[in-house]
Amino acid sequence: MANATLTVANSVYLLVIPDLFPIPQQLQGYAADDVFSTEAVDSVEVVMGVDGQLSAGWMPTPKKQTIVLQADSVSSLMFDAWQQAQEAVRDAFVADGFITLPSLGRIYTCTKGFLTSYMPIPDARKILQPRRFQITWESIIGAPI
Repeated sequence: MANATLTVANSVYLLVIPDLFPIPQQLQGYAADDVFSTEAVDSVEVVMGVDGQLSAGWMPTPKKQTIVLQADSVSSLMFDAWQQAQEAVRDAFVADGFITLPSLGRIYTCTKGFLTSYMPIPDARKILQPRRFQITWESIIGAPI
């Protein structure tokens, strides 16, 4: 049953990187105004012939998700380790994720994800700014809790 609010403060994001962190790690230290965002997916390819007939077909598409963490988040260390390990072995490490959003009464299972964008150092302004990390998932599937 969904709560009466849309708070994200009670959400839980678990990340598993079997080759580095085989036990699920809970992300902590989200940015104040951003937690994570997922890009819209164009899952159908649409073309129109010169005769005006529209055709379409389903296409598998990657799902890009950006996670935003405060500069001092301990979870940033996990992303640092992920990136450094990939650079050391010159290979990509796969991850799985689980996002629980009690406000919506939903859990999302993210499968076969890769770290596709990595911010190695926070921007320095009056205070250190949040860091952004992008994971590209093969699938994100939602279900009721």
